[in-house]
Amino acid sequence: TTQALTAPRPTPPSQPPHGRAARASRPAGVHISSQRPLQYGWLAYMLGERASKKFGEYSKIFTVDGNLSSGKGKLAQQIADKLGMKYFPEADIHYQDRVAEDEVLMDERFNGFCNLERFYNDPKCPDGHSYRLQAWLFGNRVLQYSDALEHLLTTAFVSSLFFNAGVDHYNEIKEIGISEFLPPHLVIYLDVPVPDVQKRLQEKGEPYEKKVSASYLQNIEDAYKKTFLPEMSETSEILQYTASEAEDVEKVIEDIEYLKFDKGPWLEQDDVSFHHLRLFVQDKDGVLDPVAIPRFIPEITIGGAEYDKIYYEFRSFPGRNYKKGYNAEAGDKWIWLK
Repeated sequence: TTQALTAPRPTPPSQPPHGRAARASRPAGVHISSQRPLQYGWLAYMLGERASKKFGEYSKIFTVDGNLSSGKGKLAQQIADKLGMKYFPEADIHYQDRVAEDEVLMDERFNGFCNLERFYNDPKCPDGHSYRLQAWLFGNRVLQYSDALEHLLTTAFVSSLFFNAGVDHYNEIKEIGISEFLPPHLVIYLDVPVPDVQKRLQEKGEPYEKKVSASYLQNIEDAYKKTFLPEMSETSEILQYTASEAEDVEKVIEDIEYLKFDKGPWLEQDDVSFHHLRLFVQDKDGVLDPVAIPRFIPEITIGGAEYDKIYYEFRSFPGRNYKKGYNAEAGDKWIWLK
C-alpha cells in the first residue's frame, strides 16, 4: 500500500473523519481550488494562471509504501506535519463517498460490489469478488492520485496516498490508467518483515485481517522489492527504512532534505504541459475512463437490467440526481442563479 504527500499548506486543516482527506484553505485566485464551483480552463491560462509560479521547495508528491500494518499512515502524517504538506489517507472502497463528504457511507452495491472483510475471509471466492475489489480499489486510488496532482497544480501544496498493487485485464487497466500521470517525486518504503506484520495484525488489526496468511504478505513484499521499487527508482527518488528507523522522523526529514530530485519526467515539464495535465486531472470522468475498459468477464459483469436498477436507485438518493450544488432536496439553494 502507498501514501502520498504534497506541498506545504497555508493553514492547518481541521482534523477530518478517519479516511477523509483534509482540505487546505487558500486566498481566492483564478479557479485555484478543485473545491470551488468554477473549474480551471483555457481562460485562466490566458489570463496568466501558471502552476510553476506557485511551486516552492516542497511542491512535490511523496508516497509512503509498505506492507499491511507497516506504519505507513503514521509516518506519512508525521512527514506532512513536519514539512507543512497536505496528507491524503489511504483510499478505501468508500473513497468517493468520503470525498463527497457523505455522512453515511453508501452500500457496497454502489461501491464496486466488494468489501475487504469478504476478501480476507474468502480470497478465492469463485464469483469474481477478489477481482472486483482489486479493480475498484485501483480505480479509487487512480482517482485519489489525480486529486493529489490537481491539488499540487492548483495550490502548489503537496499530498499523501496509499496504493496496493493479476489477470491480463487488470494489467491492461493499470498500464492505461496511470499512463497520463507524472510519478511521485519520492517513494518512501517501510521494510517490515512478514512475521512482524503478522504480529501487528494480531494485536491491532480487524478480526478479518488476522486471517491474512504469511504467503499473502510475502507476495506483497516480493512485489515491492522485485518489481515496484526497481521500476520506481528509474523516475523517482527512493528512501527505505526499517520500522525502528522510521520512528526517527527527524532523520527521515534530514534524508529528504539531502535529496537532489534531479531525475524523472517532472524535470521535463513546463507551464504548457502542466496546463494540459491540470485540465486532465480535474476531469474525473476522463481520469476514470481507462479503468473501465469494456471487456466481457462473466464473473464480474452484471446485466443491463440489473445495472439500470442499481443506477436509478443510486440517483434516487438525496443529492445524487444532479451535480453537487444543484439538488434542492439536499438543501441546495439559489440553484437558478448558478
